[in-house]
Amino acid sequence: MPKDLFENVCEESLYSSLFQKHAKDLHDFIYYTYGDHINPKDKVQEAFIKLWEQCKKIPLQKAKSFLFTVASNQTRNELKHNKVKLKYAQQKVNTSATFSNQENPEFILEEKEYLKKYQNALANLTEPQRVAFLLNRVEGKKHKEIAVQLGISTKAVEKRIYGALKRLRVTIEGI
Repeated sequence: MPKDLFENVCEESLYSSLFQKHAKDLHDFIYYTYGDHINPKDKVQEAFIKLWEQCKKIPLQKAKSFLFTVASNQTRNELKHNKVKLKYAQQKVNTSATFSNQENPEFILEEKEYLKKYQNALANLTEPQRVAFLLNRVEGKKHKEIAVQLGISTKAVEKRIYGALKRLRVTIEGI
């Protein structure tokens, strides 16, 4: 009779192997789906803490799905909360404008505007384009490595990346 894996998620060695196996994929999923501003490392840790707290209820076969669902839900909740905070902050009048940096204020403003344009342009890409583009440009992966990771052809990866570049050039003027 095969060993019942349902109770084994609480074993430290199995839990550790789950962390080693899924932590990077979970981090990448959160990073490429929601961006870096929501601290994907924190979300990974929180998801694994939830898994540990619920280890007696989660069978091994469903652990990966549980982790991704928890991380995604926590991220969405944080984004909703950030929207509320932003709305409240916009209602407040900011009377003091201080520059903690010795750089030219005009340069700082242009840099912020460019970063905002870039983030908006990335957000407007389709998810497949954004994922392929970030894997290539941020992670430095080659087209073949991306194709293997995503389970698609190299030509499909190239099409996604070059499509993303084309849309970014159109969206962000001056590149």
